[in-house]
Amino acid sequence: MIEIAVAKGDGIGPEIMEAVLHIFKAAGAPLNYQFVEMGKWVFDKGFGNGMTPEAKSTIEQLGILFKGPMETPKGKGVKSINVTARKTWNTYANKRTFQTLHGVNTVFSKAGIPIDLTVVRENIEDTYGGIEHQLTEDVAISRRIITRPGSEQVIRYAFEMARQKKARRVTCVHKANIMKITDGMFLNTFHKIAQQYPELTVDDIIVDDLCMKMVTRPESFDVLVLTNLQGDIVSDLCAGLIGGLGFAPSANIGDNICIFEAVHGTAPDIAGKNIANPTALLLSGIAMLQHLGLNATAAKIENALLYTLEQGFHTGDFGDKATAALNTTAFAEKIIAHFGKTPKTGAKTAVADQPIKIEVPQLQENLLLHAKEPVTKTLAGVDFFIDSTAQPGEIAALAQKYSTADLPLINISNRGTQVWPEGSKFTVLVDNYTLRFEATEGQAVTQQTIIDLYTKLANEFQITSVETLLEINGQKVYSLAQGQ
Repeated sequence: MIEIAVAKGDGIGPEIMEAVLHIFKAAGAPLNYQFVEMGKWVFDKGFGNGMTPEAKSTIEQLGILFKGPMETPKGKGVKSINVTARKTWNTYANKRTFQTLHGVNTVFSKAGIPIDLTVVRENIEDTYGGIEHQLTEDVAISRRIITRPGSEQVIRYAFEMARQKKARRVTCVHKANIMKITDGMFLNTFHKIAQQYPELTVDDIIVDDLCMKMVTRPESFDVLVLTNLQGDIVSDLCAGLIGGLGFAPSANIGDNICIFEAVHGTAPDIAGKNIANPTALLLSGIAMLQHLGLNATAAKIENALLYTLEQGFHTGDFGDKATAALNTTAFAEKIIAHFGKTPKTGAKTAVADQPIKIEVPQLQENLLLHAKEPVTKTLAGVDFFIDSTAQPGEIAALAQKYSTADLPLINISNRGTQVWPEGSKFTVLVDNYTLRFEATEGQAVTQQTIIDLYTKLANEFQITSVETLLEINGQKVYSLAQGQ
C-alpha cells in the first residue's frame, strides 16, 4: 500500500474527491489516505498560507499530495494556496495533457481533428514570484524572475517525458524577440539541452504565433514547454480546445514532492448539490497512479472513463442535452460499472502494477541551485528610477551635475522608451523615469561608487528603485531603452 496525502478542497472539492476515491477503491488501487487541512476554510481559521502545520508536515513526509480545487480568499492580502504549495515544495514542472475525449463535443471533435497535446509549464519562477512594488502614485512594477537552473529543471523534465512517451516534437514557446534577456535565457537553455536528445525534433515559436496556430491547427503540435505566465495562459487555451478545464488534468512534478490536482474553480454556486463533474480530478488521479507505478490500475480506470464518455453518459455541464444528465455519484458508478470495457478510441494498455516506494529525504538545509560554469562578473553601471513630473530636459540638467567621465549619464527613459538625449515629443510620459549611468568602455564600477552617486542624486530626486547593470564574461546583460 502507498500512503498519500489528500486535501479535499473547497466548494465542490469534497464531493468530487469522494467520487474519485470511490472509483479508486472499486478499482483496487493500493492506496492509503491521510487527509490534510488545506484551502480557504483553513485561511479563515487564521493560517496565512492556507494549510495547517500538520498538513505541511504530513505532505513533506509522504511526498505525494492529491488535492481538489481550492479558493484563495479575496481582498485579504494572502497568496494563492495553489501557487504557495507549488513553490514551497519546488514542483518545478506543471504537466497538463489535453486529448480529444469522444463524447465531449468541441469544434475540433466535430471537424474530425484529434488533439493530443502536452504542455509542460515552468511552475516556480516568472511573475508568479509575486514580487511587486508601487513606485509612484501612478506606477507599479512586477519583477519577472527567470533563472538558468530553474529553466534547466523544467526543460530537462520536458525532454525526458517526451522521450518516455515517444513524442514526435518538442517546441519551446517564448517571447525572446521582446524579452531578450529573460526569455532569451529560457530559449538558449532549451536549445542547449535539446542537443542531448538528437532523436527528438525540436523547434521554437513565439507565444503569440503559437496561440494563433493553436486555434487553427492544434494537431500540428505535440509537447510544448513554456515559462510560467505564458504556460498558464496557453494551458487554459488548450483546455478550451478539448471542452474546458473540467477535462484538463494537472500534475506538478518536483524531485521530492509531487502534487496532482484539479485546476478548475471551486464552483461554490453548485457546491453540495452532487452535480459537479469529477472528470478533471479523476484524470489527475490517473496521472498520479501512473507516477506511482500503478499503470494497470490507471489503464483500467481510464478505459472505463473513456468508454463511459463514448456511450454518451455525462454530467450536466457537457454532453447531449437530449439525454438526462447524471449526478456526480451516478457518473462515478457508471465508470465503475464499465471496468473491463474497451473504448473504441484511445484504449490504454499497460504492464502490471509495479508500485514505487516514495522516499522523501530528510533535508538539513535548503538546496541551492547554481550554474556550474565559472563566470566573470563586472559592474558596468546603474539605473536609478525616480518619481518626477518634470520634463526630460529638466531632469537631465539636474542629473548631469553628477555625471563623470568614468560614470556618465547615458540616457533617460520613461516606461522603457528613451526620452533623452534624443526622443520624441509624442512620447507620452508618466511620473517615473529611469536615469542610466553607464561606465565608459573598459572601466569597472564599484558598489561604493554607486552608493556615493545614490547619495548625491537623493538630494535632487525621489529615488524609487535601483538596478545595477552587469557584464558577464564581457557581455552586457541588461536591456536597452526603446530608441536607444
